[in-house]
Amino acid sequence: MFKVYQDKLKATSAIRNNLFKLLFLLPILITLIVFFSEDNDEYSQVGSASYAGQIENPQCVAATLDGESGTVNGESTLEGIKYNVRTPLNYDATIAHPLLVVLSPAGSNRAKTEKTTALTLKATTAGFIVAYADHPDLSPTSTIELGTIPGLIAKQWCIDKERIFFTGHSDGGTAAMALAFMSGTKHIPKAIAPSAAGIDYQDLRDHKCPDPVPVMVMHSVNDHLFPKYGQQTSGWWATCNQCEPIPEKIANGCMAYSGCAKGAKTWYCEGDKLHAQWPGINDTLLDFLISTGR
Repeated sequence: MFKVYQDKLKATSAIRNNLFKLLFLLPILITLIVFFSEDNDEYSQVGSASYAGQIENPQCVAATLDGESGTVNGESTLEGIKYNVRTPLNYDATIAHPLLVVLSPAGSNRAKTEKTTALTLKATTAGFIVAYADHPDLSPTSTIELGTIPGLIAKQWCIDKERIFFTGHSDGGTAAMALAFMSGTKHIPKAIAPSAAGIDYQDLRDHKCPDPVPVMVMHSVNDHLFPKYGQQTSGWWATCNQCEPIPEKIANGCMAYSGCAKGAKTWYCEGDKLHAQWPGINDTLLDFLISTGR
């Protein structure tokens, strides 16, 4: 009987020790899972850009910039909003690159947004530097903080400050749109391409129009969370950009307003996916941004 009691004590002690080990290792395991889920390079394949005709006119002094080429994870704003940076594989630190900042929807983060949008390879091949930002609790303050990302990137990589673009989905689209009309940030974007943004005409009508800025509004006819918001916001932007009131369908399937001031292209691109889905018209998006950056 005594041996049975000893065996029970040993078994109980072993269980207790294993439990203590598990409790000790669990936070470490959770940290590793979070780290690798947020900064996973599986969907971060970058392409090589063509610098033909640009190398003769260097625009940055390479020695003053320490940003690495390829994939860089875990950069942060002063208030702690994390973002990842993707450059062309053959990144040239003397050439000023267009910058595309992609903002995340609620419930997502920079890694998930990179996977969902699948923009990295095509955008870097087209010569863009791309940044994917986490989703903060959305407010005017956090939106302004998102607007600091281009300036922070320009301290490490060669960025053309006249070709800074914002896109994003749902809350990310809302933030991208707000950055273009908020008084403290409206000078930053050269163009915006919000998707499924949760802003309608009622939200916009009390805001003062910014100077004309190219806008490509992406919204789905099957977006039941924000129904017809895209039609309303594209109309508001068309008014701000002093366009003709009636848009016409163009070859890529979008509706384009004509006669806009300062050539500020104003498009409404309507899809048929559900609210949670990225529209997936990346070629059209990149063509729009490239054409506005010329």
